[in-house]
Amino acid sequence: MYAVIETGGKQQRVEVGQEIYVEKLEVEVEQTYTFDKVLMIGGEKTKIGKPYVKGASVTAKVDKHGKGSKVIIFKYEPKKHYHRKNGHRQPYTKLTITEITI
Repeated sequence: MYAVIETGGKQQRVEVGQEIYVEKLEVEVEQTYTFDKVLMIGGEKTKIGKPYVKGASVTAKVDKHGKGSKVIIFKYEPKKHYHRKNGHRQPYTKLTITEITI
């Protein structure tokens, strides 16, 4: 059984026991988080939501919070002595899917 959830403006296909990385959530480590925005549930019988499946939810346990690898932003204009270097690390939350309910 699998589900397609919406979180952080993105969609992800998840299964029970899977570890996923999502945009940072304001939940403490070792707590559970429930996704109510379930777009589709698949398996033996497929349910597709319009836009969400009514009564469906996906429960996950928060493993850790962290930051992704650094992305370097470098801007310059040739022959103008202009350059800017900037870096960014996107925060994330690592989750383990524990349950999919219909």
